[in-house]
Amino acid sequence: MAHAINRLTARKVANLDAPGRHADGGGLYLNVTASGAKSWVLLYRMGGKRHEMGLGSVNAVPLVKARELAAEAREKIATGTNPLHEKRASPPPAVPTKAVTFADVALAYMADRETTWRNAAHRAQWRQTLEVQAAPIWSAPVATISTADVLDVLRPMWSTKTETARRIRGRIERVIDAARAAGHRAGENPARWRGHLDVLLPRPRKLMRGHHAAMPRDRIAGFYAYLCYRTEPSAYALRLTILTAARSGEVRGMTWGEVDLAEALWIVPAARMKGHREHRVPLSAEALAILRAVRPDEPGAADLVFPSRVGTKLSDMVFLMLLRRAGMGEYTAHGFRSTFRDWVHEDTAFSGDLAEAALAHLVGDETERAYRRGDALEKRRHLMDAWANFVCADRGAPSTSAIRSL
Repeated sequence: MAHAINRLTARKVANLDAPGRHADGGGLYLNVTASGAKSWVLLYRMGGKRHEMGLGSVNAVPLVKARELAAEAREKIATGTNPLHEKRASPPPAVPTKAVTFADVALAYMADRETTWRNAAHRAQWRQTLEVQAAPIWSAPVATISTADVLDVLRPMWSTKTETARRIRGRIERVIDAARAAGHRAGENPARWRGHLDVLLPRPRKLMRGHHAAMPRDRIAGFYAYLCYRTEPSAYALRLTILTAARSGEVRGMTWGEVDLAEALWIVPAARMKGHREHRVPLSAEALAILRAVRPDEPGAADLVFPSRVGTKLSDMVFLMLLRRAGMGEYTAHGFRSTFRDWVHEDTAFSGDLAEAALAHLVGDETERAYRRGDALEKRRHLMDAWANFVCADRGAPSTSAIRSL
């Protein structure tokens, strides 16, 4: 009887290619289609009707398993239970949900900003810093990333590659913020600096720019006082560069048509900006005093605010010469932007995004840019006023000995 039931063998199942149904016995058939696909089917009668129930493909269900499934179905039929109805009533097996990873959120975040990040190098840098330098968390579920995980990324480079480490921390923070906004995680952001990582990591070392360091915050007030002692156009220009946290080229190319003294505003046109976007700079009282001091009676809109002796744009070397004269030749004019950022992050309660807006850095999406064009300008006025107060702390003509001690 067993032989009559089990007519097929594993070899026959593998070799059969004739289309049709090939009986194994007891209502179990191997079904072969014209295309060569093979599957198991159980035929049975119940309630006066003929039923047909699939048991799966040969690839997923071998012969032995097909016989077991057929036997279980026949037992149910014998007790009056239709196995086909039972199968249809059973919910499908749950499909495991893939955890959303840090990489998933980061790639989506970057893709959303592809159109706003015009610089291809900037886009590549974002991907490289997160995928390579933040490799320990790249493939981790974003919901489970902890402070310890973030520290595993930052600590190896915190003391040796300060600028890189700070940049990566900020990018990790933004990606995790995006994950929180999308509902992929809850709780505090483990990459947040103020009130969190700042109590776990030492203060960053001085930010390096090429072969030159940014001037330490505790020396900038004395240096500014030294500049106030000088009267050449380059000294006035460097003072304004420090006060506005602008790029030196933007100040050296500044024209009177860009300045609105009544509104205390300097509008740098997109054509002169590195990011090719118009940048509005709120002017502190100290900055206004500098501009009023150098303003001719009736300047033309295209006239330079800080012309050289021959009326042309100041050379980029003039600021370096001023630094060297003060015994600070190891620093650069561009480094004052880094000093400003350090001051915001370490010594104030102003937000990092506000500092980035003041530096004319592209923060991200359209909403954030609209924010900076709107009320962020007034918030930046408070920021730049506070910066001016910090810079001018030692204002006054310093003595020769004070200059030498800078």
